[in-house]
Amino acid sequence: MKAKEEKEAIDFKQQGIKPAWCPGCGNFLILKALQQALAELSLKPQQVVIVSGIGQAAKTPQYLNVHMFNGLHGRALPPATAIKACNPLLTVIAEGGDGDMYGEGGNHFLHTIRRNPDLTHLVHNNMVYGLTKGQASPTSNLGFKTPVQVEGVISEPINPIALAISLDVSFVARVFCGDLEKTVEIIKKAIRHPGYALVDIFQPCVTFNKVNTFKWFQEHTYYLQDHDMYDRNQAFLRATETEKLPLGIFYQNEKKKTFEQKLAVHKEQETPFLFRSINSKKLEELIKTRQF
Repeated sequence: MKAKEEKEAIDFKQQGIKPAWCPGCGNFLILKALQQALAELSLKPQQVVIVSGIGQAAKTPQYLNVHMFNGLHGRALPPATAIKACNPLLTVIAEGGDGDMYGEGGNHFLHTIRRNPDLTHLVHNNMVYGLTKGQASPTSNLGFKTPVQVEGVISEPINPIALAISLDVSFVARVFCGDLEKTVEIIKKAIRHPGYALVDIFQPCVTFNKVNTFKWFQEHTYYLQDHDMYDRNQAFLRATETEKLPLGIFYQNEKKKTFEQKLAVHKEQETPFLFRSINSKKLEELIKTRQF
């Protein structure tokens, strides 16, 4: 990173707050990657809003010098969608873990893909619940043993990449936080994408997951080569590979209209709500029609 970008990355660092993560946690790398990506995109802290729910990954916006909204477990996507709809000029990012986003927030995940709001969805996927001390998450592999699943996980793990492609997501990618340069590159592309962009980020939980370690991810992943990211069928097939897990951009569809573009309030004028003048007379008349 150039000196100017390093300075700008520091602008996104929340001063005086020490992250409450275990030493060696993959979240540190994701935090660094996000700071760097925002700086390289020449964004200003006041232009960015990060929305999260509950969990170790959901702490991330607390350590960034940006606008933030911290809500309920699994409920980051609805307020993120609303924030973007109210002010399309903002860069909106929803961030959380695999349990928060694919478990508690699984229904919102599905319907956000359908709506296609112009926001970036970063999911820290460590295949375990970290905040609640190591239970199996929706992405835990079969046979994975925990203090709760003492005989091993018996349910098939969710495949968020294949699921998103099946719903014709407009952008979906996967990265490994151990490759900082590639993680920054993909996050930047996701933020630039006009529409909903999912980035599933492999990251080790060094305390509660002794199986899916940094070494495991290095040995069980590879980067997509000679892949047509605009071919949905090919993307789905690559997403279902299990012997080694592909990294990179699986699928992109820039032709889909965003949720904001389809809203009547933005068809009439593009000015965000907070900059619009209020017609008190019309508002009063509307209120009267709702009175009994």
